Formats: sequence, structure tokens, C-alpha cells
Amino acid sequence: MSKSLIRLPEVQRRTGYSKAWIYRLISEKRFPSSIKIGSRAIAFVESEIDEWVNQRIAESRGEVA
Repeated sequence: MSKSLIRLPEVQRRTGYSKAWIYRLISEKRFPSSIKIGSRAIAFVESEIDEWVNQRIAESRGEVA
């Protein structure tokens, strides 16, 4: 499992979601939380984002029980 960190623009590219929508999903506990990597910087755990994307794909195709 990858423990690489990716920044918000990459998360937006992978999900197709805007910054505001990502933050809304995070506040609703429907998206992986960001982690603080500096005084004014955040990132996301790449494997958590990949897993979230894969779950959305599976759900849309009826593959989740």
C-alpha cells in the first residue's frame, strides 16, 4: 500500500471534483481527510484517494454488496 502524499490539484485531477466540493465531502465524512504537511500546506494519502475512487467505480457498476 502506497504511503505517498499527493497535493490538492492532483486529487482534483483524479476525482474531477472542485476544491470546494472536495472540502464539502470531507466535512460530511464522505471523502478521505487531508493531512497537514506544513504551516500552510496540506496533502492527501495517495492510497486513500485511490481506494475512494475505486469504491465509487465499484458502486456505479453495482459491484458492491
